[in-house]
Amino acid sequence: MSGLDPMAKILGFAALIFVLILCDWQSPLSAEAQTSEKETTISLQGSVRDTAGQAVSGANVSLAATDRAQPLTTQTDEQGTFRFFALSIGIYTLRVEAKGFLNATFGPYDLSSGDEKKIDLTVSTPKDSGAQDSSAQHSGAEGADAKKGNTVPQFFDEPQFTVAGVTDPTNLGGHGSDTMLRTKESLAKETASLKNEPALIVQPPIAQPDSQTVSATTEASLRERAKQQPEDFAAQYAAGKFLLEHEQPAEALAYLERASQLAPRNYEANYELAVACDAAGEYDHARANIQLLLAQGDKAELHHLLANVEEGLGDSLDAVREYQHAAEMDPREQYFFDWGTELLVHRATEPAIEVFARGRQLFPRSVRMLIGLAVAWYARGSWERAAHFLCEASDLDPHDTNSYLIMGKLQSVDTTHSDIFVERLARFSKLYPENALAEYYYAVCLTKQRKSPGDTANVNRVRSLLEEAVRLDPKLGPAYLQLGILDAENGNLLKAIAEYQSAAKATPDLEEAHYRLAQAYRQSGEKQKAQEELQLYEQLSKKRTDEMERERHEIPQFVYTLRAQPSP
Repeated sequence: MSGLDPMAKILGFAALIFVLILCDWQSPLSAEAQTSEKETTISLQGSVRDTAGQAVSGANVSLAATDRAQPLTTQTDEQGTFRFFALSIGIYTLRVEAKGFLNATFGPYDLSSGDEKKIDLTVSTPKDSGAQDSSAQHSGAEGADAKKGNTVPQFFDEPQFTVAGVTDPTNLGGHGSDTMLRTKESLAKETASLKNEPALIVQPPIAQPDSQTVSATTEASLRERAKQQPEDFAAQYAAGKFLLEHEQPAEALAYLERASQLAPRNYEANYELAVACDAAGEYDHARANIQLLLAQGDKAELHHLLANVEEGLGDSLDAVREYQHAAEMDPREQYFFDWGTELLVHRATEPAIEVFARGRQLFPRSVRMLIGLAVAWYARGSWERAAHFLCEASDLDPHDTNSYLIMGKLQSVDTTHSDIFVERLARFSKLYPENALAEYYYAVCLTKQRKSPGDTANVNRVRSLLEEAVRLDPKLGPAYLQLGILDAENGNLLKAIAEYQSAAKATPDLEEAHYRLAQAYRQSGEKQKAQEELQLYEQLSKKRTDEMERERHEIPQFVYTLRAQPSP
């Protein structure tokens, strides 16, 4: 044993040295980590601007952390900028209060990394948005984070309106001519039809030549698999979901119903079943499924789907409340837009303006939100605001045709301020030379620039555009009508009659074509034909009026109240 003592001493000494080295190696790292954690701070800077892009100086900016009771405050300088230094990691919200502007809350923002964050904020006046407070738009670093899903815009403030009921709109009358009223209602419906459009600017993928063949093959394969495996949940669900995504909801129902039976607690299967029932018009079945799902858990998408179902069942008041509930639970673009269009279709213009204005601030890249705001302002009676927002929408995405089409309709029925659309409709014609409506609306816009029938400016260009429009679409009656008007102005009555006849043939219910044809026949001495065309005009006018009255009865008008809004 005594011979082993030196070796034991050596081993013990080596172990002691190893421990000391290990401690010496770990200690600086641990201290560095502690120091890093202790000293990790973030600075935040940004700017406050109005909707025109002008700096807002002297605005009070408050920064509140979710885990602290007392917010930090500062003021914007002459350039509208503000700064906060030495912030700890955390979740923050910003609030801006400025004289002459609406109070606005922004965020929440997750300040978890990086030395400096930059957030640019936009505030609006009561004239801009018609709301007391705003959940406003942001850009810069946090705007990029929002696109990634790191931050979600919140609807912090209560809406400044309450929808209390519905009434028959035919008892309330309308403002302006019958043509203007019909245009307002038509544009509201067209805006609502954008519900299924992409929410943001996305270039559509190029379809492969054999995509339909591939789709048909996939459908056949899924159907066969579901037939061979009737007890397989995955097979039934896959077939039903594929058919639903390819716009065959009635066909999808059987598969999704079976999938729901095989897995009664499966959320996805029951949700898709409710979607299919809604799309197929089986609203009672859809509502029953949604209510079962809501009993399992409250979700915004269920309230949004229930709103669609309630509208299908004719319960418009419940529908708008469900749309609102969904938007407040989860303020995404789709939910805001659908809420706004529901209000718009039911002629609640002031609430629709408020919702679209907030939606525009939250989703500044949404073209259809701007279109909704434009149509709501037009319904409210402000042509200038409508034109402004339509131009903004077309400039935001020049390839989106919806804003141009609504511009064309507006300038077709309104003689004021058509100059503002010339540049945009010229762009529409240039971008889409094979689109008949692009040529037609640009021609009408140029026609509006003429000071009198004797003004020959742009006449040749107008005629060329109209002739191209009817070449592209021989069924475009209004284009023939405009050609006839040009011929009548030039004294070519026979040619005008031929164009009016073409217009009436292409679009039989085009009232003005029959009216102008009657006038032309009278001038040419064909009194019998003139009387026949005049009778057709009167019949079409009465039929159109009756149809509009019927539709107005079918779409009740919301009764709403606006809360008193204290001045900022």
